[in-house]
Order: sequence, then structure tokens, then C-alpha cells
Amino acid sequence: MTIWICKTCGAQHPPSQTPPDHCRICEDERQYVSAQGQQWLDRDMIGAGHANDWREIEAGLSSIGVAPTIAIGQRALLVQTEAGNVLWDCVPMLDEATANRIAALGGLKAICLSHPHFYTGMVEWSEAFGGVPIHLAEADLAHVTRPSPLIKPWSGDRLDVLPGVSVHRLGGHFTGSSVLEWSAGADGKGALLVGDTIHVTPAAGWVSFMRSYPNLIPLPARTIRTIADRVAALRFDRIYGGWPDKVITSDAQAAIARSAERYIAALA
Repeated sequence: MTIWICKTCGAQHPPSQTPPDHCRICEDERQYVSAQGQQWLDRDMIGAGHANDWREIEAGLSSIGVAPTIAIGQRALLVQTEAGNVLWDCVPMLDEATANRIAALGGLKAICLSHPHFYTGMVEWSEAFGGVPIHLAEADLAHVTRPSPLIKPWSGDRLDVLPGVSVHRLGGHFTGSSVLEWSAGADGKGALLVGDTIHVTPAAGWVSFMRSYPNLIPLPARTIRTIADRVAALRFDRIYGGWPDKVITSDAQAAIARSAERYIAALA
């Protein structure tokens, strides 16, 4: 039995002898099936040629990716606190060295996800650390490709995970799209971990928002206003996006506010 990984989006699927017929993540309008058709990777086979890429990016926060890159190349972020560690978002595989390193740091208390494109290997990671809860927004349960009793849906607009670590549902990209507020980040000024619920752009100090990034489907003004208003109530100075180069190091709250106004003006 093989755990199959979608080559395009990185989503793991339940163990089976043959690949699934389709990937519901890629068939959704926010992703895509490549021109070559649906393709699959064998989880055991990629373990021989890939490894996790670990980077400490500030005190108490580490970036974990996969090298060479698989699928969309996103990263997970490990948040370390006195109350335990939280994995924010996930990547398609976990190697032994990374599992041992996290275990030496005290393991995981929880896994939290921004949206379905970053669910990827969440069940594998949870099982490796004793079945820690996987917190994902109830609104996006239909997009889970590898079901598990370890998945703990949450509803509403806020989930307090550990002291100083909370998840906030903003919507937009997906109905359940969320961000993580880490109060100790940025030297105590607060950091926001966003996946691409909010997308850090190449232009310094700006972000954007989309229903679909690869297919360039925008969001309506009312949704952007809701996101901006919810973010304005949070406390943070820095943003970490879903890829290593997607960072706003300071004054990030103002960056979101002006980016939202620019987006709404462009729609008008």
C-alpha cells in the first residue's frame, strides 16, 4: 500500500495499491490539473531523494521545507513556546532527521493549517508525533484528501491554541483561510504567519489577496474589507508568508491596510 502525493499540489491521499483517479484540490478552480494530466508521487520513493530543509529565522521560529522542491514548494513554520511547540502549515513529507530534531525540542502540541493547499502531509506529521491534534477550519473540511480521526475541526473566527498562539479565520482565498498570531514573535512586537491567506508580494512592504493565485481570480471588495478589518484587531509587526522569501520584517499591519485600500481602489 502506497501513500500517494499529488505532484502538482503536494496533497497526500490515503494508502492504496494504485494512485487515485483524481485530486480534488487540483480540480478546484483555485488550483489546476497540469497540461500533462493528473500525476502522482510515491511517498516512499521520494523519501530516498528528498529531505527537509530547516532554517532558523528568528528566536523561537524555524522554517521547514522540502528539497528538492515538491509541488508548490511551500514551507511549514515551527513555533516554539514555553507551553509547547506548534507546527503552522505543512509540507508533503517528514524525514527522520527533522522528526528527531523536533522531538529534541519537545515535540509538537498541535498542528494548525492556513488553508487546504498547505494540508499536504499533515496526517503523517501528526502520527509521527504521537497523534497530536490537527486543527483546521470546519468550513474547509470538504477539501481534506487524507481523512483522519486526528483532524479536529474548529468553527468561529478564533482558536486559542496555546498561550500567546492563536489562529484567526479571515476567509477570502478559502472560506476557512486563516492566519496565526504569535505574540512573542518579532522581539515581542508580534508576528503573523499567513500562508497565502495574505500573500506577500515581491514589492517590499506590500501584500495581496486572491481567490486563485495560479488562475488569477480576484476577490470582491467586501471580502477584502472584512479581511482588513479583522487583521486590524490583531497585534503584530512582522509577517511570515508561506515561502522563504515572503516576509515583511516590520510595520506589517500598515502594509496590509494600505494594500487592502489599493486592491479595493483597483476593483472600483
